[in-house]
Amino acid sequence: MAAKLIKMKTLSFFKANNNANNPISYFSLIRSMTTSKRVQDRSEKKRIHDLEIATEKWKIISKVLFLIETMKQEPEQIISVRSLDQYRRQINLPKPHKISDFLRKSPKLFELYKDQKGVLWCGLTREAEELVEEEERILEVTSEKAVEYVCRLLMMSVDKRIKLEKIAHFRRDLGLPYDFRKNWVFKYPENFRVVKDEDEVEFLELVTWNPSWAITELEKKVLGLSTLDDSVKDHVPGLLSLAFPMKFPPNYKKVYRYGGQIDNFQKRVYLSPYADASELTAGSQEFYKRAVAVMHEMLSFMNEKRLVTDHLTHFRREFVMPQKLMRLLLKHFGIFYVSERGKRFSVFLTEAYEGSELIEKCHMAIWKEKVLRLVGCRGRKKKVETFDDLPDMEDRDLFESDSEEDILSIAPVQEETLNAHDDVSCSEHSEMEIGDVCSAYKDT
Repeated sequence: MAAKLIKMKTLSFFKANNNANNPISYFSLIRSMTTSKRVQDRSEKKRIHDLEIATEKWKIISKVLFLIETMKQEPEQIISVRSLDQYRRQINLPKPHKISDFLRKSPKLFELYKDQKGVLWCGLTREAEELVEEEERILEVTSEKAVEYVCRLLMMSVDKRIKLEKIAHFRRDLGLPYDFRKNWVFKYPENFRVVKDEDEVEFLELVTWNPSWAITELEKKVLGLSTLDDSVKDHVPGLLSLAFPMKFPPNYKKVYRYGGQIDNFQKRVYLSPYADASELTAGSQEFYKRAVAVMHEMLSFMNEKRLVTDHLTHFRREFVMPQKLMRLLLKHFGIFYVSERGKRFSVFLTEAYEGSELIEKCHMAIWKEKVLRLVGCRGRKKKVETFDDLPDMEDRDLFESDSEEDILSIAPVQEETLNAHDDVSCSEHSEMEIGDVCSAYKDT
């Protein structure tokens, strides 16, 4: 109602000044009176450049890992380049760019050759095969930790069960094997089981509640708790009053001006993500702060402490989170950072990063760095093994430049799983602006 009155008074002002017929002037004033919460409306100076670089590295490695994973499913781990053409959308390689050109940029990972009929094939190099074997060993070693994180996701959910296809979105981030839907989920019947509803939709359901897992990562860090301590074996989740670690860009000076609002938010008591939240009132201060705690906990589980934001939105009902989840992430800038690069936004847990690097790197994060070092790594130029020389294979850099700044021009990855095809439209060069901390915290 108040907004309507403001617009009516403004329109009357323009009429009085014979400017009512100038829609540009009118709507420019209305826009200047509002505060946008969109990521695209944020200014260049408010970006955390180091985390934008981390986003670009992730997009590059995601494309390469997608192709490696695709070849792993082939009987001989080789596939015709023509067959790879169907995955253009997943690696965001529009025509007229050639798949073969993309593959040739990383000769230490991919090998190209022609058969007697002139068909171009692609396979993994010996170095790539060794990396694949190393990944399998890592997944085996870290399987118990992955089981814990999956169980803790189920423990945070309202019904203690989540659709299997939704967990698939987190497969790589949690360090789950490719065949986890067919085999892995059935290996741990003492922890969870697969059930179907009346529509034959598969859910992963919690079997055993483990009290020692109902302790947040923040509690472990601040209070020095461990799941091995005897004192937590009968732990019952309840109210928490722990402050969330925050990091701001060096050029963000307004944090000093609004320190009071931040302190009030940090001191506010909130419900543990593992406690029953069914009685919380939607829109209340307790509701919103618990949502921040849930997202903080989820990001803490991930190998790289980051996620694609539309994956988070899939869990609003299960984890009792607000509909406008993106707005909440933006309001709590300092705890989270949202990168809008590409067509899918990413959210980071800022405390986990120093510059563009993870402070604590798990086995899988270190493994990905090994793969990334071989992406675009040329060495001596290889000739394609064939009966006839392969024509029209220009030798261009994958990244066009080796400089850190130019890496940021790489096109975005669109998919994270072979079966995921949803996309979130967003301008490729849209700007970002982080709102004032005052407006970010005053409603929470």
